[in-house]
Amino acid sequence: MAELLLELVSEEIPARMQARAAEDLKRLVSEKLKAANLAFTRADAFVTPRRLALVVDGLPDQQPDLVEERKGPRTDAPEQAIQGFLKAAGLTSLDQCEVREIGKAKFYFASQCKAGAPTAQVLPDLLVQAIGALSWPKSMRWGAGHVRYVRPLHHIVATFGGRLLAGVIEIGDGATIRFGGTTVGHRFLAPGTITVLDFADYKAKLRAAKVILDPAERREIIWTKAIERAAAEGLQVREDRGLLEEVAGLVEWPVVLMGSIDTTFMNLPAEVLTASMRAHQKYFSLLESDGLMAPRFLVVANMETDDHGAAIVAGNERVLRARLSDAKFFWDQDRKTRLEDRVPALSKIVFHEKLGTLGEKVERIAALAADLCDYIPGADRDLVRSAATLAKADLTTGMVGEFPELQGIMGRYYACAEGERTEVAEAIREHYSPLGPNDRCPTAPVSIAVALADKLDTLVGFFAIGEKPTGSKDPFALRRAALSVIRLILENALRLPLRVAFERSYALYDGTRGDLAQPASDLLEFFADRLKVHLREKGVRHDLVSAVFALGDEDDLVRLLARVEALGAFLASEDGGNLLTAYKRAANIVAIEEKRDKTRYDERAEAAHLLEPEERALHESLGGTGSRFDAALSKEDFAGAMSAIAALRQPVDAFFDRVTVNCEDKVLRANRLRLLSQIRATLNHVADFSKVE
Repeated sequence: MAELLLELVSEEIPARMQARAAEDLKRLVSEKLKAANLAFTRADAFVTPRRLALVVDGLPDQQPDLVEERKGPRTDAPEQAIQGFLKAAGLTSLDQCEVREIGKAKFYFASQCKAGAPTAQVLPDLLVQAIGALSWPKSMRWGAGHVRYVRPLHHIVATFGGRLLAGVIEIGDGATIRFGGTTVGHRFLAPGTITVLDFADYKAKLRAAKVILDPAERREIIWTKAIERAAAEGLQVREDRGLLEEVAGLVEWPVVLMGSIDTTFMNLPAEVLTASMRAHQKYFSLLESDGLMAPRFLVVANMETDDHGAAIVAGNERVLRARLSDAKFFWDQDRKTRLEDRVPALSKIVFHEKLGTLGEKVERIAALAADLCDYIPGADRDLVRSAATLAKADLTTGMVGEFPELQGIMGRYYACAEGERTEVAEAIREHYSPLGPNDRCPTAPVSIAVALADKLDTLVGFFAIGEKPTGSKDPFALRRAALSVIRLILENALRLPLRVAFERSYALYDGTRGDLAQPASDLLEFFADRLKVHLREKGVRHDLVSAVFALGDEDDLVRLLARVEALGAFLASEDGGNLLTAYKRAANIVAIEEKRDKTRYDERAEAAHLLEPEERALHESLGGTGSRFDAALSKEDFAGAMSAIAALRQPVDAFFDRVTVNCEDKVLRANRLRLLSQIRATLNHVADFSKVE
């Protein structure tokens, strides 16, 4: 068994593309090895800003021999067909064939053993194909060549079992890149060439040349050193895993340095400082022990210097000063115009060509949010209207134009500076939330109203123009919006009927745009699917959600969840499990007989035709159960409703044990089928049991 080592050295690979590229290289080579019948024990991919590397362990020295079998004509086929088969199979006589009987006929079979080629001969073409199949979000050609790669490709290292592989990539116009056994270390700290044999040698020599190959190791070094540098100053690092991932893709030899922020800028909002340092400079923010922003930052350099990074830090401080000067300019200029005076400018920003401007959207949100106050305890209509009207105004500010991720956040700062009520300012910040499953869900009544109205308006609008999510495509993040609405309702226990909310939102569109389709039914189905996803993460069975949603009249998510929980507890009990079995048995019998008889048995059973004591007892129990169930349901006592249904178990079991449904008497048979249909109908008041798995 031998080891394959592959390295592609190029100009800097963008950090955001590195992880996928490493996985793609591993996948492509692995697939081609398997297609070539070359088994291996393990494959690992690595990436740095300048190189993609792959090591594959446990490859055989030679492909296994293959036996190729070819089925020929029947033994009694015409001579011309037989000779054609022999020629195609490369045989000279029928003595080289085997005769096999298939069914009642006999056929010729030709078997040939194809010797496996040495792996070292197979690998070069295989690797060239894999490299050519690499897909990049953005790629380029360079020089006069036609080959595309993320950045100009310089070297390819390819060894197998410690020996060089003889491969070449044609770049174009006569230019080539041949496989070799030499690589390069750090661009500045160790720019010389390095000869490598195998992966262990390669990795060790790279480290000696100031290159840490494993991105996970680079991340760990950066984070550990960052914590140490911060702790030495009595500070804490603001955790940012996304930034850590990106910075690890920018350096091959991470060196963590600390710089200072000019105190002139420390009166800027903390989010502005963080966004400016993160977005433009890739700096880590530092916090004081009380959680406030510290006038320090961490920068990860790709260099070791004789002055221990002093010049690097000074340069970064100078650049940051310029960046923060811009941010301070935006901060000062934005506050000269009140948010309410910015609202008219929203009418000049198109939300969607079929749904109008942001100004129109804000008007709809304000009207819908005010209506939703009926379902949100403690929501003040005047405050809700104010918050909804101002919610998008910060989109016209210079700060949000520079840092779009600060939308809402800057609106809150500007609202507070203008003396707006705290509830209004917080709603401006929170109306985008929750943005994901780990984002905090608003709990303040005004924030809830504006957040719900914003998301419902978006969902109804895009569904009305037919822009629904399809497969993996969801360009307008409608799945996320629906999950956010679900969280807002459930986590705040809002008794909001979704159909009413959809229809009110649609009416606000329909008043100005008459070409939209009413989306309520499609949206309810969409919400049912999203609710299953949300509850599945909490351990709730999706089939129970489907069973309750199938009732058709349940759009109160709080009540629906209570029904689902009660149904789950009921089915987990012995009575529930037995009744589910009885339901399916009854439903199957009725369905079969209705199809056979070409009629329906939906009518109530007639007491006069109930001869057996077990069917009379079941008839009485169904009547009593229905009334007790309806009484419990009217009080939303779902546990009580399930208890009422559980009373059916004994009479249902007795009926199936002692009563023959398909008896010879046609009148009795029809009446008993109606009784079974009543079992199905009664249980379907709880949920559609046919959807329970």
